[in-house]
Amino acid sequence: MVRGKTQMRRIENATSRQVTFSKRRNGLLKKAFELSVLCEAEVALIIFSSAGKLCEFASSSMQATVERFQRHTRETHHLERSLPHHHDQADEAANLLKEIESLEVSKRKLFGQGLGSSSYEELQQIEQQLHRSLAHVRATKHEAYKEQIDQLKEKEKYLAAENEKLAKKYLVQLEPRRSLTQVGEVSPNLETSSTFDVETELFIGPPKSRSK
Repeated sequence: MVRGKTQMRRIENATSRQVTFSKRRNGLLKKAFELSVLCEAEVALIIFSSAGKLCEFASSSMQATVERFQRHTRETHHLERSLPHHHDQADEAANLLKEIESLEVSKRKLFGQGLGSSSYEELQQIEQQLHRSLAHVRATKHEAYKEQIDQLKEKEKYLAAENEKLAKKYLVQLEPRRSLTQVGEVSPNLETSSTFDVETELFIGPPKSRSK
């Protein structure tokens, strides 16, 4: 005997509705149990009858499963809200990649590479940019050279001042030695001046007779 197709609509007869509810509820609970055992799934089933009677099934803990469901719902909701922001970030990243690629092409052209596909106007712009860069490099070089000269002049002044200090210090240390040297030079002159000269007369022949 072939069963007819059941129409998906409310059963008007209360008795038939209650019988159908009991049969399908038991079948649903059985399927939930089989799913949890065969597939090692975490299953929680809650059923309220039309009269408000509660029927439930949980493979582990109804409270733990409900809390897990709530966490998952919050995370999913947060992810859905942040998806537009992720799209914006993806677009920004794509634009940055294009800009980096363009800069790499410009850099290669400045080094003289890949100029075959450049137009005359682009080559002229590159030439002007190189002239500006060269002028900037020369100006920076001049400033660095001037700064180095100023540093050398300051160092020269410092060394000259230090040399002058050392010269003064040397003269101060040399003064006592000069005094001692002058005293040593004066003493022999004093001894020479204190010696008396004695005149002697040399006479050859017989002695003269003294007059009486």
